[in-house]
Amino acid sequence: MSDQYAVIGNPVRHSLSPEIHAAFAGETGEDIEYERLLGDLEDFNGDVRDFFARGGCGLNVTVPFKQKAWELMDELSEGARIAGAVNTITRQDSGKLHGDNTDGVGLVRDLTQNHGFDFNNASVLLIGAGGASRGVILPLLQQQPACLMIANRTAEKAVLLADLFSGRGEICGCGLHEIGNQQFDLIINATAAGLKGDVPAIPETCLASGGWSYDMMYGREPTAFVRWGEAHHAGKALDGIGMLVEQAAESFYIWRGVRPHTAAVIQQLG
Repeated sequence: MSDQYAVIGNPVRHSLSPEIHAAFAGETGEDIEYERLLGDLEDFNGDVRDFFARGGCGLNVTVPFKQKAWELMDELSEGARIAGAVNTITRQDSGKLHGDNTDGVGLVRDLTQNHGFDFNNASVLLIGAGGASRGVILPLLQQQPACLMIANRTAEKAVLLADLFSGRGEICGCGLHEIGNQQFDLIINATAAGLKGDVPAIPETCLASGGWSYDMMYGREPTAFVRWGEAHHAGKALDGIGMLVEQAAESFYIWRGVRPHTAAVIQQLG
């Protein structure tokens, strides 16, 4: 019988994870099956326990359950512990559940390896102070940019989040209205504004000449923030499909000990 994996979320029907992991399995020869699980909003913990009681080996976790997964884990990687969110669960031989967060690794790998972004001396603006931001801050700081600013509609949340990572790099938090005349080499949208076709209320002049824009969301058509980047002459205006594939590849590596190639899968989905 094939080893069983799944992605759990609510909603989850739209998830591309089964197609991605099927492609990885086909490339590497790993014998796995991967499905979608619609999580119960009232009993996420029960769904997770049931999956592993049936012999499941690993779970990916998507919205809105990443924080609940963090609370459920017996063990946490450093990145997951600091982020306060888990997107990859592994059942250990002991039966304990180990939680990782591969979102930030996926984002950084997409930017640097797939697109060639150079973080050296770069100024980075991260928009949003929710769970999506928490999962990527540490890997971004590990690239040692000149500065990382978290800007959020509610300034207090951004300041508190920046304080959580103080001492790990040049980081600060502020309200969107406090960005002012500052310019950035990379602007990352970690908000859900795009679900409504909106763009965060950032200054029209905050993208440096030749700077990049990156939307952690993705879709069949260019997202609102990708269109914003194109309209503001970004050096590159990218969506999150590469991040999605790269974080999945990191999960696959954690589970199987084999690192799949990602370029063909990104091209297929993009």
